[in-house]
Amino acid sequence: MKPQNIQLDPGLYLVATPIGNSRDITLRALDILASADVIAAEDTRTTRRLMDIHGISLGGRRILPYHDHSGGAGRAGIEKLIAEGKSVAYASEAGSPLIADPGFALAREVARDGHLVTAVPGASATLAALSLSGLPTDRFLFAGFPPAAKGPRASWLAELLPIPATLVFFESPKRVQKLLAELCSCDAGQRQAAICRELTKKFEEIKRGTVAELAQDLAENPIRGEVVFVLDRGSDVQDEGAMEEMLTKAMSDMSMKDAVNAVSQALGLPRRKVYQSALELGKKK
Repeated sequence: MKPQNIQLDPGLYLVATPIGNSRDITLRALDILASADVIAAEDTRTTRRLMDIHGISLGGRRILPYHDHSGGAGRAGIEKLIAEGKSVAYASEAGSPLIADPGFALAREVARDGHLVTAVPGASATLAALSLSGLPTDRFLFAGFPPAAKGPRASWLAELLPIPATLVFFESPKRVQKLLAELCSCDAGQRQAAICRELTKKFEEIKRGTVAELAQDLAENPIRGEVVFVLDRGSDVQDEGAMEEMLTKAMSDMSMKDAVNAVSQALGLPRRKVYQSALELGKKK
């Protein structure tokens, strides 16, 4: 269906774009790209190519770059256009704008100044990976990219792993094997996980198994392409009440140190988490 030219109010239109397959774009998104006074894009080349594929001409309209390095000056330029009565379509390089994307600051400032900000929903690598992972989706947390440095990465994992939700990470194919090894060292080797590679593209592949099984698989069969990693919540996650009840009973006839060790081992919870709860219980006495 040919995109339609529609009348747009002045404001910022956040346009989701395909994550691989160029046909994974909504009819409304095509109408917005065909009709906006100005196009802003995380990657202007990618957006031009997408518009060409779907028969959308710039027709003399401006296409502005807006990316991680645009900063305040880039935002001010777009805000000025909106204040002058222009409609601006912001297209991410792939997927939904503002999800691990530089559009966050732009949308926040445009909205703060009282201008229209609206989303044109569409493709999302996070949601696609969750759908394909075979893992629980009733509660999940998108954690973005892990830190590259070893120390911050370890702290980041220690903070995330106790969360009772399915975790979604973006990771480069060069570092995903390191991530799996670090998860194994954090006693998460038996958690179920999925490596979702090249989603919606020709060589889409989903690898499922425990973290330890996937680590062994990747050691023998390295992967390429864009990766979304999905990690199940720990099967041994207990509610806070059960942990506190066990701690209270254990601390009645053990030292705090011994009680923490016993409860941590019994419930399979990180010692630090149990220790913090023990300290809080101690304050209540």
